[in-house]
Amino acid sequence: MNRLPDRSNLDHLKKQAKDLIRLYRNRDRDAFARFRHALPAAIDRSDEEIASLKLRLHDAQSCVAREYGFASWLDMRTYVELQAAARDDGADRVLQWLRLVYSGEIAGGLNRENPRIAARMLVEDPNVAAGGPYLACAVGDEGALRQATRADPAWVNHPGGPLHVPPLLAITHSSLLRLPEFRERLHRSARYLLSAGADPNQRTGNRWPPGSLSQPDDEHPLSALYGAAGKNHDVALTTMLLDTGADPNDGESLYHSLESLPCTRALLEHGARIAETNAFYRVFDFDNPDMLELLLQNGADPNEPARNPPLTDWGSPLLWAIRRRRSRRHIEALLQAGADPSARTPSGLSAYRLALQFGLTDVADLLQANGAAEPTSEGERFIAACARNDEAEARRIHAHRPDLPASLPDTSLRILPDMVAEGGDDGAKLMVRLGWPIATRGGDWDASALNLAVFRGNAGLTRFLLEHGASWTEEHGYGGNVCGTLGWASCNEPVEGGDWAECARALLEHDMPAAKADPDAPEWLLLDGRRMRFSDEVTEILLGARNRP
Repeated sequence: MNRLPDRSNLDHLKKQAKDLIRLYRNRDRDAFARFRHALPAAIDRSDEEIASLKLRLHDAQSCVAREYGFASWLDMRTYVELQAAARDDGADRVLQWLRLVYSGEIAGGLNRENPRIAARMLVEDPNVAAGGPYLACAVGDEGALRQATRADPAWVNHPGGPLHVPPLLAITHSSLLRLPEFRERLHRSARYLLSAGADPNQRTGNRWPPGSLSQPDDEHPLSALYGAAGKNHDVALTTMLLDTGADPNDGESLYHSLESLPCTRALLEHGARIAETNAFYRVFDFDNPDMLELLLQNGADPNEPARNPPLTDWGSPLLWAIRRRRSRRHIEALLQAGADPSARTPSGLSAYRLALQFGLTDVADLLQANGAAEPTSEGERFIAACARNDEAEARRIHAHRPDLPASLPDTSLRILPDMVAEGGDDGAKLMVRLGWPIATRGGDWDASALNLAVFRGNAGLTRFLLEHGASWTEEHGYGGNVCGTLGWASCNEPVEGGDWAECARALLEHDMPAAKADPDAPEWLLLDGRRMRFSDEVTEILLGARNRP
């Protein structure tokens, strides 16, 4: 592993990646060897096989980052930027490091934690965590905790340190728990604090905006248990806290534990209540029927009324499960537990008809077997045929009803972006080919199909939509347009395997203007009169478009 220079320069690292991809395209053997050594897709492949991969700039960036010991280019870029920002200010450097260890709800701001970079910073500068017992909590330095307790036994329940949080909570919210080299030492430190009298129900105010580090939102407190079960999904630590008296009904832990079956099970075994937590609706955000069945076995109400929008637009767990296009097994579990198969949305749409509209014929058949079938209109049969990608049936109905889909109500038209949001690409394409209003907005963030395709980095669908009349100017519910979606998604990569570079090329080919560099901020671009940031590969594409004849 190469070591980054003490004063790393991002432009120099970008040049290394560009030089590497240039050598690769010239079939340089050393370039092939570097990719073979560092890039997972190229490991153990021959030169010819590596050449056939048609690697691009982002692959070269990944290779360079891995040669320096980072998991991704994004990790290395973040690290270099933080090093530069905090180079000359020790206190700021500690705060920047803490904002890698903790998310914004603890450390203030909107950041997500990044334990890999936090650990890398710690290796290169161990003193960053040497500023007292509260920093020692973040890394699990049990010796420092024992020393602090000998000096002042009461400190174990007092908030303090740069983030002004109590010590046990500082341990359970530390994202370093996700790294094997820190996990056991953090467990030992938590066990020690509990034995020294730390309250397992330690809490602190939320620092997400409108809260802040200086003015936490105490009306929405965060517990130590939430850190263990809901943030880090650490079942051993979760159980340790519950066994020593942590309250499983803290308003956050169960809801956020649903990505971890063992943590959810531990909470339920210690008395967590499911009702009125929204947990039974959130379970459908994950394609995990085992979790659904666990909740049902522990008293979840299969007909629990929705409490908050947008769930109230659907009205019941069964209807929400269908809206999320969950499997027949999900629906079977709900029905066996007593879900009402005749449930209707507030607008009057039945579960049976909703299943057809989302192309879930197996779910519709199951509801029919449970006595919930009912007549459907020709318009609904047209939607159902599109959603299940039955082109012959959809065109047959369209020939008889050429007013479709234009005459459908808005609630039906929004099924196009809803399908794209849930990965129903084939059905969405058929809808578009048959004349669906392409800019219709829907999905969880009131976005057009094109915004949702670009968010996912789905270049094929992006190009298809543009070829059928979609526009880069289409807005979404956060007030931006497709340019903003491309910027956020290319930098944050919310979907694994997304190809935002090809999305950018498709958008440029369909009248999105080229960008120019912001003279006041090299990492930002000016596009459509707005200041935006994109991934390096997308930036290169957007800037390159200005230089084409």
